[in-house]
Formats: sequence, C-alpha cells, structure tokens
Amino acid sequence: MYENCETEIIDIKVKLDEIHKDMRTFIEDSNREHLESLLAFVRDDYSNILEKHLINDIKAGLSKNMVRKCERLDECRSVFTDMLQKNAALIKEPSVDSDIFDKKRIDIKNLRKGMPYDKCDICFSEAADLFEKQISLMQSMRIYETKKDKKQDISQIPSQSVIDDVLDPLCHPKRFEILKAVSSQSMSFSFLSKLTGLRGGNLLFHLQKLSDSGMIIQQHERGDYMITSKGFKVMQSISEMYSALAPEEMIS
Repeated sequence: MYENCETEIIDIKVKLDEIHKDMRTFIEDSNREHLESLLAFVRDDYSNILEKHLINDIKAGLSKNMVRKCERLDECRSVFTDMLQKNAALIKEPSVDSDIFDKKRIDIKNLRKGMPYDKCDICFSEAADLFEKQISLMQSMRIYETKKDKKQDISQIPSQSVIDDVLDPLCHPKRFEILKAVSSQSMSFSFLSKLTGLRGGNLLFHLQKLSDSGMIIQQHERGDYMITSKGFKVMQSISEMYSALAPEEMIS
C-alpha cells in the first residue's frame, strides 16, 4: 500500500514537472512573440524618426571629429556622409543580411588604403565608429542578426576553440585593459604603453596575442591599434554578462 502511494506521488511529480516545462515554454514563446510584435511596431511607425536620428548623428560626428585642416576634408566628408546615410536607410528594412555589412566593412578598409596621410586614420576611425553604432542599433531592433547572434546549443560549443580564440587572449588583466581602451577609439603604441605601464617587447607581446586572436588590428605599419568587429562583440557580450551577474552596486 505504501509503495503504491509512493509510486503515485512520483508519477504526479513527473507530470507536474512536465506541465511546468510546458507552461514555461508557452510563456517564453508568448514573450518572444510579444517582443517581436513590439519591435515590428517600432520599425513600422518610427523608422523615419530613427533614420533621421542616425543622419543627425552622422552630421554631428563628422563635423566634430574629422581633421579640419586638410585639403581633402570636403571630399572625404561627402564620401563618408553618402556611405553612412545609405547604411542608415537600412533601418527601414525588416531584415538585413550580415554579408552586406561585412562587405561595407571591407569597403571602408579598402578606401583607407587609398588615402595618403597618417592623419586620415582619425577621420576613418570616426566613420567606422559611426558605422558600428548604426549596426548596434539595428541589432537591438532585430533588423540585423548574425549567425553568431543566434543561440547555440551549449553542448556543441567547441571548447578548445573558445579557450584559444576568446578566453586565453583575455585572461591577462593588461590585455583586457587594452581591449577596453581600444573599444571606444584607436590607440597608439605609446598611449597604450602609458595606460598599461608596459614597455617595448612586453607590450608588444600582449598586443600580438590580441592581434593573433583577431580582436584588434594595427591600422598600418607603426599605426594605431583598433578593435575589430570580433573584439567589439566579445566586449559587448562580456558587458552584458557582467551586468546580468554583478550586484547592482558594482555596476551603478
């Protein structure tokens, strides 16, 4: 009698667990559908406003941060404005293929190669920053989603690749400090030396680690260091993870 009762209780618990899982799945799906409908509403009703915001951001950024004493100023500003405005117009689209942005990044790099001055780095850095800000907004609106943005089964994550490509390059405090610094703007070797307190070969070792992992690049020989798309995504992910896990008083 007691054994039968115990078996029935176990069966009830199993069924309750199944019901709970079904309810949780239903709630998650409902929330996801609700979020998608809200985002679709925002895209449809506010796409013109968002595009105008991005265009104003372009004008303000280029006017403030491009090198003023340059005979190519007007020409380059026109090229950057045209490129960024066309990119901003994509916010009206329901979705944008990641290949489009990858091609635009390559176009920016190729355009830089044809410029004659070291000071051109400043203007191209500003244009690249504005470009990435536009992409970040589109990602938040679910207009643009890379394959890496989609959730992956934890069991399928390649352990050694994650360690070699992400965890090992960031495990040293100085390398993490460097990646944080170049996340907002390009940095020279001398500036990073002052920032980290490292000199010569010691600093070069850590920069090479980050470069080999594809998180930073040197704009040209002896040029400034800047974060790559991969490095920026890694830092964004770390920021989101830290914000979710850290006590409020630590992130306020």
